[in-house]
Amino acid sequence: MNTILLIDDESRMLNLLELYLKPHGYICKKKNNGYEAIQAVKKHSIDLVILDIMMPELNGFQTCEKIRKFSNIPIIMLTARGDKEDTIKGLSAGADDYITKPFDEGELVARVIAQFRRINQYDQVDEHHLTRGAFTLDGDSYTLKYENEVSPLTLKEYKILHSLMKNTERVYTREQLLLMVWDIHSTTDIRTVDSHIRNLREKLKKSCFPIEHHLKTIWGIGYQWKI
Repeated sequence: MNTILLIDDESRMLNLLELYLKPHGYICKKKNNGYEAIQAVKKHSIDLVILDIMMPELNGFQTCEKIRKFSNIPIIMLTARGDKEDTIKGLSAGADDYITKPFDEGELVARVIAQFRRINQYDQVDEHHLTRGAFTLDGDSYTLKYENEVSPLTLKEYKILHSLMKNTERVYTREQLLLMVWDIHSTTDIRTVDSHIRNLREKLKKSCFPIEHHLKTIWGIGYQWKI
């Protein structure tokens, strides 16, 4: 059974989330502040986090960013507004999805199931050989294979694709890719990420890979690999 950590400073919302999720077989743990939630993720076996944005002391964005420093656990953020700014900020902080209040049971459960389906896909794949549809990223030969075609990759290109393909559908900001692909102490200009993505696209297009359908630019945020 999967365990979901629910984080909200309002007890009524925590109880409502639990009411929706428990009948579907999920174990729910509840925390009412970001600090306790971070410790729960560190100390317990948590499979997914549902995190409210509007909380005192440590808000949802800050909590999400802190969890992302040590864990890739799926995070769904709750927002009371449908503002694009909140969505962008949440995804930039490392959230995998978001739900706007008010929501119904069907929407909540569907989004949770989608995240667990994504996790299960990753668990079945060798880290050095990521297969997404007709694409296979080979960490032994540093190549990307599409059907019968093979394209060689530089180390940086491989790392970019590995980050994106490992977590399909998740949007990564340029800052996040810079930290993962280069180095936390790197003084590399953030525009270098755009340059590498652009060169990578051109290389794969010349190899007749349908890359435009998969390596996506999310305007104002960063990049995503869609399946």
